[in-house]
Amino acid sequence: MFIINYKNYEEIAGDKAVKLASVASGIAKKYKIKIAIAPPHHLLSAVKNYSGPLLSQHVDNAKVGSTTGFVVPELLKKSNISGSLINHSEHRIPGKDIIELVERLKKLKMITVVCVKDVAEAAKYAKLNPTYIAIEPPELIGSGKAVSTEKPELITKAAQAVRDAKNSTKLLCGAGIVSGQDVRKAMDLGSKGILVASGIVKAKNWNVIVEEFAKGMLKTRSNG
Repeated sequence: MFIINYKNYEEIAGDKAVKLASVASGIAKKYKIKIAIAPPHHLLSAVKNYSGPLLSQHVDNAKVGSTTGFVVPELLKKSNISGSLINHSEHRIPGKDIIELVERLKKLKMITVVCVKDVAEAAKYAKLNPTYIAIEPPELIGSGKAVSTEKPELITKAAQAVRDAKNSTKLLCGAGIVSGQDVRKAMDLGSKGILVASGIVKAKNWNVIVEEFAKGMLKTRSNG
């Protein structure tokens, strides 16, 4: 799994959101890999025809009905959204909500990507059996310094924590990934995919960088 988090960067404003979706779709087909995109909520409908998984950047533990301004899982499902990031480091939520949201989305057969800041959180939330645990040390997000280089032991320990849960949860690696080499190293250390934002969104040539990351994943797969 290769997730591109658009965040709220100027570079994907308006029609550019569709352009990046088109790039991701083309490369996913070319290399036969799964690329998910997570645009801002107001742009989800603009990319509704995207060929891969379409993720919400955040979801609230709010009920269907009188909950103005909240993002509700059941309504995302009815708009054909595939799943959601949960507890991203820029939008942290209480543990109780994480537990309940993972359960709600699982019942809806939606993808759950629980973001964690350290190995302790990875171990805790892997027990919920979300689809993915994404390890992202906050201090490395958007830094251009990859966790696979700066803190390789974090990935190996998180990968072990996820395996120890003895379920189907897989580990994703995020924070500071800017090259195909970063991707390969993360995968070699035990990650099953990547969660990337600025490393792609702020790149000068989306085609080149998305393809480089895709090749990084393929190289690892062929090696292992």
